[in-house]
Amino acid sequence: MLIGDSNFLIPNGTFIVELVAFLIVLAFIGKYVLPYLKKSLDERADLISRQLAAAEEARAEASAADDERRRALEEARHQAREIVAQANRTAEQVRNDAQSKGQAEFERIVSSADAEVSLARQRAVEEAAGRLGEMVMDVVERVIGREVDEGAHRDLISQAVDALKSDTTGSGAGAGAGAGAGTGAGAGTGAGAGGGRQ
Repeated sequence: MLIGDSNFLIPNGTFIVELVAFLIVLAFIGKYVLPYLKKSLDERADLISRQLAAAEEARAEASAADDERRRALEEARHQAREIVAQANRTAEQVRNDAQSKGQAEFERIVSSADAEVSLARQRAVEEAAGRLGEMVMDVVERVIGREVDEGAHRDLISQAVDALKSDTTGSGAGAGAGAGAGTGAGAGTGAGAGGGRQ
């Protein structure tokens, strides 16, 4: 059969064989190859889906961990500020307590010193008053030229001593006034005594 006499629209034996072979191969692929490929593709898709889900879960956990870290950091900063503020308040309280205690101790020392000074002044006044009485008696005896009865002039001496005690801040002036009064009284007494003798 010549090529020119053949019609390509009419299938010949080769075409039929090729078509049968193609259908057999296609059936083989559809029965054995495609299920395997589909299974592999499904497994691959499932693996990718699981990996995406795991990545999304990890991202969410990382975001939650970051939020938790931020909250913990902010809480730590807040606690640090509270600790610093409490330390400042404690230091201020300690300083105030120390100042109060120091002031109280200072006032106690000053009060004790004042009491000691007052006691020493009182003792000095009493000692000066005793010596003043003796000095007055001695001056009067010298002025009038004879011994003076201490019992007779005790009131006058007591007045001079009391005047000295009442003025603790100006003990020198009080002593001078007491001495002048005693001397004047002694002089008067001496004059009276002298007149009696004449």
